[in-house]
Amino acid sequence: MTDRLDIMEIDTDSRYWRQQFLSLPFRLYRHVPQWVPPLAPDAALMLNRERHPFFRHSDAIFLLARRNDETIGRLAVLDNANYNAYNHERSAFFYLFECIDERAVALALFEHGFAWARRRGLEQMKGPRGLSALDGIGLLVEGFEHRPALGIPYNPAYYPALVEAAGFERLDDSLSGYLSTATKFPEKIHQVSELVQKRRGLRVVRFQTRRELLQLVPQLGDLYNNALGGTSGGVPLTADEVQAIANQILHYADPRLVKIVMKEDEPVGFLLAYPDVSAAVQRTGGHLWPVGWIDLLRELKRSKWVNINGAGIVAKYRGLGGMAILFSEMQKSLVEGGFEHADLVQISVSNDNMQRELRDLGVDFYKMHRQYARSL
Repeated sequence: MTDRLDIMEIDTDSRYWRQQFLSLPFRLYRHVPQWVPPLAPDAALMLNRERHPFFRHSDAIFLLARRNDETIGRLAVLDNANYNAYNHERSAFFYLFECIDERAVALALFEHGFAWARRRGLEQMKGPRGLSALDGIGLLVEGFEHRPALGIPYNPAYYPALVEAAGFERLDDSLSGYLSTATKFPEKIHQVSELVQKRRGLRVVRFQTRRELLQLVPQLGDLYNNALGGTSGGVPLTADEVQAIANQILHYADPRLVKIVMKEDEPVGFLLAYPDVSAAVQRTGGHLWPVGWIDLLRELKRSKWVNINGAGIVAKYRGLGGMAILFSEMQKSLVEGGFEHADLVQISVSNDNMQRELRDLGVDFYKMHRQYARSL
């Protein structure tokens, strides 16, 4: 007699089913030293329809694959109404895919997700892509031997084959790069940065405290949305989403590593970097309470790694030396913070110019994530 495979949509109000969904990766990755669990509050928030700002404008389902009362797979499928309106699409997204190495289980999860998306009039599915702009994108396809930057996806090497078996094809790849502070940095970049700031009337604002950073949060949200100008595949953030991302980052942010480029009183560029506390998150299993936060605070002070997780500048300054300012501040952040290693995360392979410039600075691209798409 064949064991029965069941696919169920969980009730996110049920503590038991939320725990079944959230705990699966801990079993799948228990013997994988590279895996970094999510911070428990952030993971739980994704299933909280009352508190996560995504659910104020969009919807999602959370699926489990079960056999003999055991959870063996999971999948979230999203209908991001704001994304579809901004990009003039009818796309669903998949996210939080985890599965044993069994094609039938993965196919059953995706087929259930496809049916839900079709009922909502959606015409294609992309992913992996999450609920928030801070959620890492894609499946890891190269660099499995390396620990991921905090918040960036890690998965077994067999996941791409499971996704492709469900009919998905490559949509885009993004690269993450390594930079050592021992690498000689071109002094010319600093010189160009100073020259551009002087000629364009720009200045770089740095922060000393979290309070200073929080006061600028609304303007940073506007800056992020303005930096989307001329790009596709993004989605402007709502005020609630901006605040939620700020609250999430403040768990592990070092205000000194956040740099804002200003034109008079208007932010026109940003650099977001933070100490990599992945080692502490691994030790605590992602739990901050009751004492995990102490380990995390200690790691903030002793980590020699920094994650550079976002840089952007409004369109009118992109070809006028604005990127030199960001590159210069990136290197200064590493040196001033006493860091030895940097992980520059998820730069699209379609951004040839930035990749070439970063390679010239000594960046070694050593991890690749892939986004997929298929018609429904």
